[in-house]
Amino acid sequence: MIHHIEEERINEEIVRNSEKLMIIDFYADWCMPCQMLSPIMTELDKKYKEVEFYKVNIDEAPNYALTSNIKSIPTIVFYKDGKEAERVVGLESMEKLSNIIDYYHIKDN
Repeated sequence: MIHHIEEERINEEIVRNSEKLMIIDFYADWCMPCQMLSPIMTELDKKYKEVEFYKVNIDEAPNYALTSNIKSIPTIVFYKDGKEAERVVGLESMEKLSNIIDYYHIKDN
């Protein structure tokens, strides 16, 4: 299940999930590419049960978006060991996003 997270809890969740791969989708309701990415993220969430998926609405988290250098949406940030591991800006295919997730899982094993 993809969790929606509020600005004041983002860092807490990153720390709490530091043992897992965590993916945050920064989006806005008015953003068409974000809307197109949403079903891809839902499918990835179903496929990768051990990965934590989150969504952050930048209109509701403007300070975090600013301090995290989110300049364009959608932006997908991959966190591993509590740190940013990778960032993808713009609408991407399920294949590319799956490859990134697979890379971090193979790297762990």
